[in-house]
Amino acid sequence: MEVTNPLQRVSIGVLALLISVIFVHKKRKSYNKISIEDGANFVEGISLKVFTFEHLSEATNGFKEELGRGASGTVFKGVLQNGHKMVAVKRLEKEFAQGEKEFQTELKTIGKMYHRNLVRLLGYCFNGDNKLLVFEYMSNGSLADILFNQEKQPSWEERMEIARDISRGILYLHEECETQIIHCDIKPQNILMDGNWCAKISDFGLAKLLKQDQTNTYTGIRGTKGYVAPEWFQKQAITVKADVYSFGVMLLEIICCRKCVDSSKNEDEAILEEWVYDCYSSRKIGSLIGDEMVEEKKAERMVKIGIWCVQYDPSLRPITKKVLLMLEGTVEIPIPPSPSSFLSSI
Repeated sequence: MEVTNPLQRVSIGVLALLISVIFVHKKRKSYNKISIEDGANFVEGISLKVFTFEHLSEATNGFKEELGRGASGTVFKGVLQNGHKMVAVKRLEKEFAQGEKEFQTELKTIGKMYHRNLVRLLGYCFNGDNKLLVFEYMSNGSLADILFNQEKQPSWEERMEIARDISRGILYLHEECETQIIHCDIKPQNILMDGNWCAKISDFGLAKLLKQDQTNTYTGIRGTKGYVAPEWFQKQAITVKADVYSFGVMLLEIICCRKCVDSSKNEDEAILEEWVYDCYSSRKIGSLIGDEMVEEKKAERMVKIGIWCVQYDPSLRPITKKVLLMLEGTVEIPIPPSPSSFLSSI
């Protein structure tokens, strides 16, 4: 039916506008209700959620159950979505001193990153001095928990798969993600294991959240003793090769199932990289593996990769892509030179 009366046309137009306003209002009210019930809102353009401090405090039962503690903060166990989703909530230390806008900008960059060998960042909270990050929960703890515990130690093949998992995650950070990230603290405590025993790198974005620029820095030493690359002590610019060094130290730990620095050992064995090279050069690879039945050629191959990664000169270390190819057995590995030790002097 055609409407010819101008008054009727106006009335129909007003009625349509009212219906539209009511529909939009109901939709917005429904969205707000979902957001309030979930205790979080989505950040525009990415899947990160912005949590309220009160909600995370409730989710962690007042930050009661501690999962771990590091230089950047403390991690607590939490539960979201009416008890159906386990999360890990990291409460950052006050040294993370950026303003809210800078903090959120960095988080948006990190929030776009996704890889099966990185612990997934789910959301965050910015509330004055309270800065918290919400991560997926990793049910099988850290690599350190299993590697240095004789009752939990994985088999040789399982350990080698863990090493490959870690290298894939580092490769993503160095070469494949939108913004290059140098981790600066690769170590077993920062490698977490999910329910399927897949290794994932944690704290991969914290270097970007620090107020110093970590991709090209001359700042003070960051990282953990035993895993820190020599260039940190030489006041040289830090590149991705610093992570390669740390990975190499950890690879030797994965091979030998012992810590890189062990004062309980005799002087010849206390520094892992020195002992490994001595065993390699004197053809005593079996001493590194212990009683485990491992084909010597396979063991020697992994040892050579580790030695290349811990070279004192960064230019001698392979890039992460090459490391992964060597771990996968697709490229030949030349005989490595002796790495120069610096740990004994610090």
